[in-house]
Amino acid sequence: MDIVSYAKEIFDIEIEELKKVRDKLGKEIEQAVKLIYESKGKVVVTGIGKSGIIGKKIAATLASTGTLSIFMNSAEGLHGDLGMIDSEDVVLAISNSGNSDEVLSILPSIKKIGAKIIAMTGNCNSSLGKEADVVLDVRVDKEACPMNLAPTCSTTTTLVMGDALASALIKIRDFKPENFALYHPGGSLGRRLLTKVSDIMHDNGELAIVGPDESIDTLIVEMTNKRLGAVCILDGEKLIGIITEGDIRRALMDREKFFSYKARDIMTKTFTSIEKDKLAIDAMAVMENRESQISVLPVVEGEKLLGMIRIHDLLLAVN
Repeated sequence: MDIVSYAKEIFDIEIEELKKVRDKLGKEIEQAVKLIYESKGKVVVTGIGKSGIIGKKIAATLASTGTLSIFMNSAEGLHGDLGMIDSEDVVLAISNSGNSDEVLSILPSIKKIGAKIIAMTGNCNSSLGKEADVVLDVRVDKEACPMNLAPTCSTTTTLVMGDALASALIKIRDFKPENFALYHPGGSLGRRLLTKVSDIMHDNGELAIVGPDESIDTLIVEMTNKRLGAVCILDGEKLIGIITEGDIRRALMDREKFFSYKARDIMTKTFTSIEKDKLAIDAMAVMENRESQISVLPVVEGEKLLGMIRIHDLLLAVN
């Protein structure tokens, strides 16, 4: 058999079934989103078998995007885990057939507790569908497996329906990247979205600082000793200019005048700066999204110099 062609055929089948479920979407998805958004409690996702596995992923997606959510295995619910459900909660019950014994067996207790029920099922007329407050139809005409038995299209449509719920809630909650990072502090994503300029800047003790009337040889020595690739020009506490290695090279083009220059003669007065509370990823955008990229950026509070960051520091922080 041609495995590549067959694999593409499976993709086509699942895509087609997804389109069918998409085209059936109506006011029920809006009702489900509003039910969760307006709830004062959490979302308890429940299911068994493959539906339970998909349910775990949906619960994890909801939890990581600002919706308090947990997963409860329906079978465990029969043996005490129903205690995690409160009257203010919304239960998202997943069953493709809508008649899974474990799911149906916990419905009376859930209703007695007072929690609302959203059913995600392939059979809206099933016992689960009839007991639910809102029904999300994930019915597929066929599974992608050659025997039309193994959950494939049905689990895919259920997963995408969960993504649709979570994504709509992200929109409604105005959930931002920094909120997302709060729940993902580990790894490169968390570093990229949580690291602030103040976390990685070099403070004044590490900076090359001179006054506007300092000689060129003095500022070169200062730049060499501090090794940040720039000198900050201060008038009192006010940052009035910056001199980079590029400025030094340009000044050298007039060798006769070079050693007569003062800091004020070659400094860049209209320099770019950033505040300490900005995100590191924003600082990188400031340094890169310009006609000529810069490698150092003063950190200021008003006109007062607080520190400096280098592109090298940013690359280490956000990658």
